[in-house]
Amino acid sequence: MAETLFALDRRNFRDCQQVFRGDRQQEYYRGEFWVEDAPNVDVRSERKAVGAMSIIRQRSASNLFFRRSRRHIREDATDLSIIWFVRRGVLAFSNQFGGKVARPGDLMVTRSMSPFLIECRTDGDEVHESLHVTVPTHVLRSHIAQDMDAGLHITGGRPELGPEFGPELGPELGPELGIAERMLSEVFSDDGRLGDPSARLLVDTAIALVANALRSREERRPCRQSIADRRLEEVLRFIEVHLSDPQLSTAMVARGCGISPRYLSFLLRLRETSFSELVWDQRLEKARDWLGRTDPRDISISEIAYGVGFKSPAHFSRMFKRVFGANPRDYRGDCGAEPAACDGQGAVDEAFVELSRATLLLQ
Repeated sequence: MAETLFALDRRNFRDCQQVFRGDRQQEYYRGEFWVEDAPNVDVRSERKAVGAMSIIRQRSASNLFFRRSRRHIREDATDLSIIWFVRRGVLAFSNQFGGKVARPGDLMVTRSMSPFLIECRTDGDEVHESLHVTVPTHVLRSHIAQDMDAGLHITGGRPELGPEFGPELGPELGPELGIAERMLSEVFSDDGRLGDPSARLLVDTAIALVANALRSREERRPCRQSIADRRLEEVLRFIEVHLSDPQLSTAMVARGCGISPRYLSFLLRLRETSFSELVWDQRLEKARDWLGRTDPRDISISEIAYGVGFKSPAHFSRMFKRVFGANPRDYRGDCGAEPAACDGQGAVDEAFVELSRATLLLQ
């Protein structure tokens, strides 16, 4: 469940500098935090930890300010990024590169390793609210490659905003960011029924959605997909859906996708593969993954063989040993002893490719 990170009112708001990072000064990073002296001071910040990340909901009835200087960076080199979802009021970010303003529905990403000033301004009803996620930058880098020192800003596709509020993005980004915010809100509001692995998966997925929105901003005019590309996507999807069917064949795929077998071969050559290579590659890779992640008491090797489309366990064992150098039973035993080693294995090797080219024919 969420916990109170700090709460301020008229009695203690001047102590905000000592309390905004939590009881043990472990949240956020060093900087100067202050609250505007207003008739109604009411600031509440609640936190939900998810792994190395924190989801924080902050609501205020007065303006808030935070400054991080080079001195703070020298004293505390914590490289932390914050993804801000603005709900009420305004979030204004400024540094030596200029300024950005985020309004309700917008998103901002800031980073701690260059000086900046942030202002959380209330709206006409004297309310400011944001939901933000603190993420170690090295974790965020696996999703977002852009430079965040100057602050990244997405308007959420609201057409009424002018260019001074950031690039115009297309309305399709609004739902994408909205879904990310709702996922984070669900994790934040969870009362303990959601397990830690599921919570982390949801937060990672929300961050990936944000990354997709940022990439879309950089790719304002994506290349149009050709007819051949669309047809190839249909073919790959059909094969994925029917991979467990031992009767899968070029004729079956061509018929299911409404194309000729000759055109199917042409599409697969665009991918630099053949039908046999593609199907056996996928079947063996999925079987290898299945073996490495399951317990023999839960599912047998025969069930895995049939599950990925082999007609017999014996055929599966022969093929698996030719490609991976061990029979399925020994491979499963090795994975049980050293799972890290199994996860690090590569894709199907060249010996299999040569074998499939020479001998394999799908019925």
